[in-house]
Amino acid sequence: MSLPESLVLVDVETTGANPVRDRVTEIAVLRIERGELVDRWESLVNPGCPIPPLIQRLIGITDEMVAAAPGFGEVADELRRRLDGAVFVAHNARFDYGFMRSEFGRIGQTFDAPVLCTVKLSRALYPEHHRHGLDALIERHRFVCSARHRAMGDTEVLWQFSRLVTDAFPEDVLARAVERAMKAPARPAQLPEGVLEGLPESPGVYFLYGENDQLLYIGRSASLRARVMEHFSPRVKGQEAELARRVRRVDWEECAGELTAQLREAELLHQRRPMYNRAATSGEGAFGLQLLPGRKRPPILQRVPLAGTDPLDWRDVHGVFRTRKEADSLLHELAQSYRLCPRRLGLEGGNGACSAHQAGRCAGVCANRESIAEHDERLHGALGAVRMRPWPWTGAVAIAERSEHSGTEAWHLFDHWCHLGSADSEAALLALRESAPRRFDLDRYRLLVRWLAAEGNREAVSILTD
Repeated sequence: MSLPESLVLVDVETTGANPVRDRVTEIAVLRIERGELVDRWESLVNPGCPIPPLIQRLIGITDEMVAAAPGFGEVADELRRRLDGAVFVAHNARFDYGFMRSEFGRIGQTFDAPVLCTVKLSRALYPEHHRHGLDALIERHRFVCSARHRAMGDTEVLWQFSRLVTDAFPEDVLARAVERAMKAPARPAQLPEGVLEGLPESPGVYFLYGENDQLLYIGRSASLRARVMEHFSPRVKGQEAELARRVRRVDWEECAGELTAQLREAELLHQRRPMYNRAATSGEGAFGLQLLPGRKRPPILQRVPLAGTDPLDWRDVHGVFRTRKEADSLLHELAQSYRLCPRRLGLEGGNGACSAHQAGRCAGVCANRESIAEHDERLHGALGAVRMRPWPWTGAVAIAERSEHSGTEAWHLFDHWCHLGSADSEAALLALRESAPRRFDLDRYRLLVRWLAAEGNREAVSILTD
């Protein structure tokens, strides 16, 4: 026996994952003294606010079930008596502990206790396994759970786990693992307990706020918890460290998948422009290049506005550029690779032989060493390599994503690289198809190209028939 002598195994169910914003809806406590179960208590709790429909479906606790339940203030004294003097044990314990501290704080009381996290304990004792969530423990150790996602059902699993590890490991091994599992994680002192632990390991966008709720940064990740934790790592330096010091609040939106998160991030960055995000040049000025063959006087390339237009209306448009600097950089590369004339491309002014011809890098259309037709034919071939990627399908496609964590779904409609819209059901998406016009957006185009290039993503694409 090398677990602490007095333990309270605790699980809370809540209206969401943020202990600052969300509320407790159910609490269960098992008190263990010297390895023996001595007390069992559970209660529904009226959160004083509606329970989101998604949470009701996931957990099974409805607004009707808690309507007549006591508020947290009514059970606080009884709960404190059961928690008093014991080590607070929970799975992903800082989450439950954070909610407990927040609820006590709302009624003007403090709550402190030593904390033992059974996720960390499992990792320390079973390092050969990668998954240590409660479902993984139930499957791996064949535990019995009477009601998954209900407070007492989940707490009883912790009781089974504590008995298992007490019997399975020598006292000194278990004692070292407990010591590691009770070590408080590195966390910014200015953030409330449990906020970072409440972040889901699922795709989404996150928001970092500073003093007076000033929005500092918006990001997105395939794993919200892992990415946000990185911001507060002791290894961050420079501007990232400055950002971490200024953060006072963290919020997030779960998304159905990585594409959904990328589209949402692009939308939010355009709308809100946080101070620590790199200032992105607007895609509203996106353009392509069109060759004017046979024209005698340079420049022989004209810019064609693309933002907001229908790609099906484009004719012989080469490349997609955000700024003139991007386009000129490409033309410089083509001029060097294909011995083209920078002056004819509009990259330099003057008369007579261009500087590149004098250096032997231009074939000499500017010095009458080759014909305009020969030069422009070579330019046309070079531009063929930078034509916009062809749309892989004949018409519109739908891309569906579903979060394994929350069960939320998102459907996205694209046609010839244009994002026509998104919806939370296939039926709503098909309605968009009838009314949404194709309007090209450079940011959506580039993120879709990257997303489709990732292995396995094309399998999520559904071709829509007329």
